[in-house]
Amino acid sequence: MATINTNAGAMVALQNLNSTNKELQQVQSRINTGLAVSSAKDNGGVFAIAQKMRSDVNGYSAVGNSLDLAASTADVALAGGEAISDLLVEMKEKALAAADSSLDASSRSALNEDFKSLRDQITTIVSNAEFNGTNMINGSVTSISALANADGSNSIRISDENLSLGGGVVTLAATASFATAGDASTIVTTIETSLDNLNQSLARLGTGSKSLEVHKDFVGKLSDALEKGIGNLVDADLAKESARLQSLQVKQQLGVQALSIANSAPSTILGYFR
Repeated sequence: MATINTNAGAMVALQNLNSTNKELQQVQSRINTGLAVSSAKDNGGVFAIAQKMRSDVNGYSAVGNSLDLAASTADVALAGGEAISDLLVEMKEKALAAADSSLDASSRSALNEDFKSLRDQITTIVSNAEFNGTNMINGSVTSISALANADGSNSIRISDENLSLGGGVVTLAATASFATAGDASTIVTTIETSLDNLNQSLARLGTGSKSLEVHKDFVGKLSDALEKGIGNLVDADLAKESARLQSLQVKQQLGVQALSIANSAPSTILGYFR
């Protein structure tokens, strides 16, 4: 039936052209963003999953920072403990030399001055072995902790080691000195006990620092795996989209031509009246 009131062919051609334009916009969006799912309207379920995973990735970034901070604090404490251990070894040497009963008083006094200088250096190290305001070897804290997972429900805790003179680890008194061979001999015994205690403290600090490093490596790998998973869910296949773009551009041109032909169809009715 020939009619000028209703052009069914033009309506169909326009619907197809609009559909093609819509697909073309979608492809162009994917090419511009690199994402097949860039918003919830693209795919609500996948977008929600991807957003949850993005939240976890950002959470693990905070976990990594927390682990770095704790590891640095523990490493500073470990460096301080190792320096104290070296000083105790030197102090033992001075005290042992002074324990020689054949040594004259002036020589023993000189050794005692060296001994006291090393002793005071321990106090200086203990006071300054801090990172970001936290000192793990002066008894000011009981422990430090670092985040272990993305929601903050788990943490890694490392106990402090009070290495102050006269404490439970370094039992040598802050005023220790010797005037006689007997005093020096007693101090040698005390230093040996302190060294044994200190070695155990250093082992604990070293183990704690290592555990933070191991967990940091794990968190990094876990974060990378999550990012890869997000990419698998939402990233666009640009090679495929490029081929589809060319196909849709040709389809769009053909659609425009089809609409033009459909729109010109009513004009043929004029031929019936000539």
